[in-house]
Order: sequence, then C-alpha cells, then structure tokens
Amino acid sequence: MKTVLVSAVALIDKEGRILLTQRPKGKTMAGLWEFPGGKVEPGETPEAALIRELQEELGISTWKSCLAPLTFASHAYQDFHLLMPLFACRKWEGVPHPCENQTLKWVRKQDIRSYKMPAADIPLVPILLDWL
Repeated sequence: MKTVLVSAVALIDKEGRILLTQRPKGKTMAGLWEFPGGKVEPGETPEAALIRELQEELGISTWKSCLAPLTFASHAYQDFHLLMPLFACRKWEGVPHPCENQTLKWVRKQDIRSYKMPAADIPLVPILLDWL
C-alpha cells in the first residue's frame, strides 16, 4: 500500500477559533471539513509544503518559525496509507480566503466536533483541544 505524506495546520485566530476548510464537490471526500494543507511534494519538507499550500489554497503567507509541530495522524484508507503531521499556527500575513472553491469556516473549539471530518482528521481533534 502506498504511503502519502500530507501536511496540515490548525490556524488559530486571536479569538481562539480554528479555521476549517470544506472539501469541494468533485474531490474525494467532498463535503467533509478538514484542516488546511496538502500533499508534500518530492524534495519538500512538511513545513515547506504547508507554506506553499497555504499560499495556494488560502492566499496567506507564514514562516517555518510560526509552525509548531503538534501531533500527527497515521491512517489506512482503502487505497493508500496517510501520514499527516499537524502543525499549529497563530501568525500569518493576509486574510484567509478560498482560492480553490472550498468553503472556509472559523470554528470555536467547543463546536469543532460538530463538523464531519475525514477519518484521519478525527483523532487530531482531542489533541488539538487539549493543547488549546
């Protein structure tokens, strides 16, 4: 089974809310809510991939020094195994906006469990909430 490395981030605003993105129609797991991020390309570090993905997906910039490693997910889907480090980030430049037809939602920590997420993201939530 192929292992896919994906880097994700919990963007946390000044009010303590977390940014979730909804997977758009036409993509695998469409309609589910997830932490922003994406695949790590060959030769990239997870941090570099995340910086690139945040620019591409949300139009914001951040720096490696602002990405705090928090936890990771290791999950077997039917066709591949996902390995996903989750970083926390409280500092970025710009205002997040949907650049790839996804829906964005700032979510209060007490409400995050009410958003249906991909199986790999679900175990990340309690760790993030404990950290917050």
